[in-house]
Amino acid sequence: MDQWKVSALPVLEGEGRVVGVVSEADLLPKEEFRSVEPSPEEFEASKAGAVRAGELMSSPAVTVHPDSTLAEAARIMATRKVKRLPVVNDIGMLEGIVSRSDLLKVFLRKDDEIEAEIRHSVLNEPAVPPELDVTVAEGVATIRGALSDRSLVPLLARAVRAVEGVVDVRMELGTHEDAP
Repeated sequence: MDQWKVSALPVLEGEGRVVGVVSEADLLPKEEFRSVEPSPEEFEASKAGAVRAGELMSSPAVTVHPDSTLAEAARIMATRKVKRLPVVNDIGMLEGIVSRSDLLKVFLRKDDEIEAEIRHSVLNEPAVPPELDVTVAEGVATIRGALSDRSLVPLLARAVRAVEGVVDVRMELGTHEDAP
């Protein structure tokens, strides 16, 4: 872990199926009892006596699939109180690791990249009127223009909010009747 500058490693079985994770937190009991002699009960109950990864790991591993959204991964990390998730395919084979810092990188996207993605993936849809425009500043997307069907507002806001890096959405929409 020190060599690769990571705080956890997946434990694999067979051809690469993830069965657990060994993290810095799993190593803490070894450090805790290093200078103190634990009672036999404490020693048995702790991971301090572990010699192999299988004895030390947290299992089963909390994992995520490659097609999961970043929001799903973040929700899993928050609810399960883990700092990283092995990414596994349908048969449990390791494909990668996603960490909290990986999830936070989406907020480091440049505004012009976010704006271009909104133009391409949201405003380019057939149901969206061509009069709409977008600007992005500090991750806040502002949609401007005329919209005759107000029922599209929540759908449009949800689609814009789903673009990675968008931290908020502002709608400055009028109707076609508002135009001179």
